[in-house]
Amino acid sequence: MVASSQFRELCHRHSLAATHQRQVIYETVMSLPGHPSPEAIYGKVRKKIPCISLATVYKNIQTFLDSGMLREVSLHHGAMRLEPNHEPHHHLVCVRCKSIEDLDAGNLHPVRLRQKLPRGFQVERIAIDILGVCRDCASKNPSGEKTLSSKNHLSGEQ
Repeated sequence: MVASSQFRELCHRHSLAATHQRQVIYETVMSLPGHPSPEAIYGKVRKKIPCISLATVYKNIQTFLDSGMLREVSLHHGAMRLEPNHEPHHHLVCVRCKSIEDLDAGNLHPVRLRQKLPRGFQVERIAIDILGVCRDCASKNPSGEKTLSSKNHLSGEQ
C-alpha cells in the first residue's frame, strides 16, 4: 500500500494533483496481481468509492500513463493492461487467454540491434513479448495436438 505522503510526493514529481480518487485508483493498480485491466481496477475501486464511474477510472489511468506514473503493457495485444512492475522485465503472453506473466530481464540475453535505428528515433525502453500458450490453456487443448516447446521453437528446431 502506498502511504498518502508517498502518493502526494509521486504526484508532485509528475506534476499531478493528488486527489482522493487518484490515490484510490493508483493504490488499487499497485495492489492487484499481474497486469490489471481498467475494468478489474474499476471493480475494486467501486468497493471504496461506490459512486465512481468507469469513465473516471479510465481518465485517471490515462493521466497516470501520460505522466509516466504507470506504463501500459504490450500496446498491441488488444485490451489495455497496466504495468505496476517498474523493474526491467519482459512478458510471457498467452495467445489464447491473453494472460500476461512477468519474465525477469536477467532471464534473456541483452538485446542487440543489427542495424541503426531510424534517425531521430529515441528508445524509451526495450520490452520483449514471448507469445505462446500458458499452462492452463495447454492443459485444455481440446484437439490433443502437441505444441512445440518454446526452446525448440526459438532455436529453430522442429
